[in-house]
Amino acid sequence: MAIERIESGPRMSQAVIHGNTVYLAGQVGAPGKSVTEQTKAVLASIERLLAAAGSDKSKILSATIWLADMADFGEMNAVWDVWVGGKDAPARATGEAKLATPDYKVEIIVVAARD
Repeated sequence: MAIERIESGPRMSQAVIHGNTVYLAGQVGAPGKSVTEQTKAVLASIERLLAAAGSDKSKILSATIWLADMADFGEMNAVWDVWVGGKDAPARATGEAKLATPDYKVEIIVVAARD
């Protein structure tokens, strides 16, 4: 079974497709922006990469969300809940982690199916 890489660089690919499964790298928003702005940017990146891979957000199987501060859980969820729209919600986990730079507040990793 072939492996396809999207936006591949020397360190990582933004998406890897194996069979009918799409694995996205952790997506982050603009450093220093609010949790709301970063979450919106991350979700837009996820949609763009999934489209490039022949998938969409309704096919997300799982999401792992890292927050720099769990105090931002409610603010991130306000954006997430609108984006998910009350249907096709994936399995999800959220945790607190020190991200690559203190300017990042949200990082989301997803695995999705494609037809």
